[in-house]
Amino acid sequence: MPVRTPSAARADLVADTALALLAERGMRGLTHRAVDEAAGLPQGSTSNVARTRQALLELAVRRLAEREARVLALEEMPDPRGGLDALTDGLALATHRSLTRNRELTLARYELALEATRRPELRTYFDATGRRFRDQLGALLTAAGSPAPARHVLSLAAWADGLMFSCVAGSFSTEVPSLDEVRAGLRELLAGMSGT
Repeated sequence: MPVRTPSAARADLVADTALALLAERGMRGLTHRAVDEAAGLPQGSTSNVARTRQALLELAVRRLAEREARVLALEEMPDPRGGLDALTDGLALATHRSLTRNRELTLARYELALEATRRPELRTYFDATGRRFRDQLGALLTAAGSPAPARHVLSLAAWADGLMFSCVAGSFSTEVPSLDEVRAGLRELLAGMSGT
């Protein structure tokens, strides 16, 4: 694990606090002063790390991508050449983590995604950070034998995002599915893609 400099550790603290505030208070509750207070930092500390609101949002998006990469752990997925069940198990576990122990992070992602629809400069940044995940998922699906990996990445991401939104912020927010239920849904989707 790389050694974090004091300035990098401070930036991580600011970004993690910003993500927590987004999940708790929404976009309107995210201010430099609120981050300072919630993080227990002297007033003005957040401004020293991210001078503008745009810089603070970009810092939050970058940290979100780092933390979600650890949650999804695509590099730890079973070898997709091992069959549909192995791929289903890995993706189900990653999706279920986002619904349960990383619920706050998922809420923050939706706040940032919605804000990006109103800020073109943030949209570009947000989309670029998500490209790594899409590329990795495309490689997994290609290795699993998908005849149309780009289309299947979109379908799979739409399914997972729809499930996560419904269960974190939507009408199913009090009914989080079990790991087995997530696995069953993914199995049906992936089986349809592969024609099995």
